[in-house]
Amino acid sequence: MISARRKSYGVKGAPYAFLLPATILFALFFALPIGYAVWLSLHKVQVKGLGLGSGARKEVWAGLENYTDSLTDSELLAGALRVLGYGAIVVPVMLGLALLFALMLDTDRVRLAPVTRLAIFLPYAIPGVVAAMLWGFLYLPDVSPFYFVLDRLGLPQPDLLDGGPLYIALSNIAVWGGTGFNMIVIYTALQAIPAEVYEAAKLDGATPLQTALRIKIPMVVPSLVLTFFFSIIATLQVFSEPTTLKPLTNSVSTTWSPLMKVYQDAFGKGDIHSAAATAVIIALVTLVLSFGFLRAANSRNKQEAAQ
Repeated sequence: MISARRKSYGVKGAPYAFLLPATILFALFFALPIGYAVWLSLHKVQVKGLGLGSGARKEVWAGLENYTDSLTDSELLAGALRVLGYGAIVVPVMLGLALLFALMLDTDRVRLAPVTRLAIFLPYAIPGVVAAMLWGFLYLPDVSPFYFVLDRLGLPQPDLLDGGPLYIALSNIAVWGGTGFNMIVIYTALQAIPAEVYEAAKLDGATPLQTALRIKIPMVVPSLVLTFFFSIIATLQVFSEPTTLKPLTNSVSTTWSPLMKVYQDAFGKGDIHSAAATAVIIALVTLVLSFGFLRAANSRNKQEAAQ
């Protein structure tokens, strides 16, 4: 009787035992850092006198003071506006190209499809810093082969690292690196569509273009939603591209994006408490936007299913 009870307890506790390693890793590397960042954002350093000697610098409770300072900081607002302009270019172009490539690879006329998929996906495997460095040197007129060709042809040589073209230069790096991943997600969804659907479309006389517009794209909408969700998060967290290009141009400031401002406050100014408050605000904005978009997408899917 006792052995039977032990066996039942062992069977019931097995799922929790399997979840324990993941729970520990989640707590140590995700929940604990977030909690510590929130704790830092609610405190500040109080300096007495010249700040010299023991007890001259003391960490005290600040409440929402750091959040108020961050929300009223003009540099953070300017960085957020720059990121919105950057995202307005990156997200539609990247997802549009990913959808186009996925549709092209899903046809029977494409030759060497595995090699083509690998070639499109390969830029995603290159670290963002390395990609930004490669493109940064290609943007420099003195070392870029593109500018050499334009000079030989007598064509104008735009400065992509200054003013408005800077957004195009940064967006190009993100699109070049992220299109392959989104293409694989959409292409996988296309491969999951039953062959009977295509056969029925052919019997009805649908052309390849009509099949793509009326069957393929509507059926991969969940994948498009997923890729849009990932792209929004990546856009709000842009950091490596402008940081890497900063030594090459004066148009990129130390606070060009919100995450760059967090880095500057924490390691440039040494104000880790203000940086923590700004980081929490960015995380909350990302969470609210992501939750709102997913909620809207789910409600739309329910309405279409009901119809």
